[in-house]
Amino acid sequence: MRESGTDDEPVHGGRSADGGANGGADRAYLALERELAVFLRRARASSGEMAREVHPDLEPAAYGLLVRLDEAGVQRATGLAGYFGVGKATMSRQLRALEELGLIAREPDPADGRASLVRLTEEGRDRFRRVRDARRARYVRKLAGWDRAEVAELARLLHQLNTRAEGRDPAGPRA
Repeated sequence: MRESGTDDEPVHGGRSADGGANGGADRAYLALERELAVFLRRARASSGEMAREVHPDLEPAAYGLLVRLDEAGVQRATGLAGYFGVGKATMSRQLRALEELGLIAREPDPADGRASLVRLTEEGRDRFRRVRDARRARYVRKLAGWDRAEVAELARLLHQLNTRAEGRDPAGPRA
């Protein structure tokens, strides 16, 4: 039997994660961690597949840029870098690759000549939306046995998780 508090078994409130007074809550967080890890692993693999469907030379990380540009419209490169939490150099490299593939276009920002605005090209939008629509059809098939209210609840909970991860609380301050 292992001792509570070893490196692979966190201790909470003087009890190990696998039992004790807080065992149920700890097991819930361990289960959440495990399921998120599986979900993220599958999401990364799926992003790679979707990126290749948009263009065979598209990097998986760049797929998210297409999502953002489709949802938010024209954006400054610095705004995209901030949104994704990456440096300007990283964003510049990713945008250059998308531009070379003909998926985005950059143009001077009329409000600030030093900045540029980034938008999807018509080809980029068409390719992205074709892949996005096929992905949504897969979600519909995979969740066919779910009640629509369950799908809506999952979307609401994921939105809440994402919003709080960004430092915003969708429910407002709590007492």
